[in-house]
Amino acid sequence: MGNVIEITDFQAPELDIYARMTEHQLLRRDCPQEGIFIAESPKVIERALDAGFSPISFLAEDRHVREGGEAFELIGKCPSVPVYTASFDILTQLTGYKLTRGLLCAMHRKPLPEIRDLCGSARRVAVLENVVNPTNVGAIIRSAAALHMDAVLLTPGCCDPLYRRAIRVSMGTVFQIPWTFLSEEETGVWPREGMDALKSFGFATASMALCEKTVDIDDPRLLAEEKVAVILGTEGEGLSEETIASSDYAVKIPMSHGVDSLNVAAASAVAFWALRPRP
Repeated sequence: MGNVIEITDFQAPELDIYARMTEHQLLRRDCPQEGIFIAESPKVIERALDAGFSPISFLAEDRHVREGGEAFELIGKCPSVPVYTASFDILTQLTGYKLTRGLLCAMHRKPLPEIRDLCGSARRVAVLENVVNPTNVGAIIRSAAALHMDAVLLTPGCCDPLYRRAIRVSMGTVFQIPWTFLSEEETGVWPREGMDALKSFGFATASMALCEKTVDIDDPRLLAEEKVAVILGTEGEGLSEETIASSDYAVKIPMSHGVDSLNVAAASAVAFWALRPRP
């Protein structure tokens, strides 16, 4: 296999992406169209490639790039892309963590879609407000993709869905469901103007919240809505009071055994399934 390069120098600049740059540096918020992300494991990387993302380089455990290895066929699809290899222990020392399935891929980001393009034909969207844990963001996106959401919208305070851990937890579904950030340029300040923007796209806004005036998630009026934006809040504190007050519905999941709430990722799966569009 061509273009396989054995790592002999930890300080080589082409390894900066994997060894010395932070997620924030890779993102390049000042110029996101030039940003980079790192996908992990053959299955996730394959989904990114299928979605049209361009690879920059691979970092692979040496045994996986040999014929019969887990990464052999995948890397063979990108013959011009450099593949930097070393043993498992050396890669762990280089990156600071153990590689899942022995493979990383640095990839170019693509421009995010515009909100109006996502919301125009969508019947169900998930809206994440200040969800900062990448594990939760990845799990919510995976549930959204599986359980009939058409798109995911994130407030600016959310974790980036293309952080390595978020991608891994989503099992690559972050490349299968459209998503974007709610920007002030498109929808104004969240939540005051952002909630109005969702309603202007025709969505009934349903905030998952623990408060006094709530409806059950199977309320007939809510289930009858043609378009619904399911809004989920940050870990611990939940949604802001302003978001809840601006919503058409404050929604609760009835629980038993004295349990008062679910983790936001678990609650999202229940909500997406219960509020999925009916024929």
